[in-house]
Amino acid sequence: MGEETIRVLVVEDHHVVRQGLVALLNVVDGIEVVGEAADGVEAITQFRKHQPNITLIDLRLPRMSGVDVIQRIRMESPGARFIVLTTYDGDEDIYRALQAGARAYLLKGMTTDELIATIRAVHAGKSHIPPAIAQKLAERMGTEELTPREFDVLEQIVHGKSNKEIATELEISEATVKTHINSLLGKLGVTDRTQAATAAIQRGIVPLESLRKPKP
Repeated sequence: MGEETIRVLVVEDHHVVRQGLVALLNVVDGIEVVGEAADGVEAITQFRKHQPNITLIDLRLPRMSGVDVIQRIRMESPGARFIVLTTYDGDEDIYRALQAGARAYLLKGMTTDELIATIRAVHAGKSHIPPAIAQKLAERMGTEELTPREFDVLEQIVHGKSNKEIATELEISEATVKTHINSLLGKLGVTDRTQAATAAIQRGIVPLESLRKPKP
């Protein structure tokens, strides 16, 4: 056909899903999977080794998150093109991935045709954001950023800490904790701590991985 073969790196920690993607893409004309990785650190190694045209990457990866991988690789290779392929559609996840430089954001329920079309579009220099994802991104863009300290307080709320415990953990006064909570409730558009914790998880503001880590 005379067209350049699109060289793809697949980064996915679930073995069956990764092997399925590799098998699927390797039978598509004009696409070749040149490498695969099961965690973020290995993704960087494989990218450096193979220099793929397109990297399919999940956001939730062992050892290093997908967003961190995108940022790290794009520091070395600014022209690197990424397609996020994930089960997570929280607006913060979307925002972080696209801010890092991802060209497309697909949920794992997409069709084979959509995946292949997106790979070809991104390889051609285009972006692809499905309408439902674009809507969530637009909503996220219209909200105020949490300050680093408000994020710290929100993370403690998600872990079920009381105001007193948060004050001790962050070495600030309880009055300051209350001030931060009132501010972050307004920014999240919620009215209480429970709603704040729920929103933080649903929107991907506080990563689920942090809930699995034991807190001192």
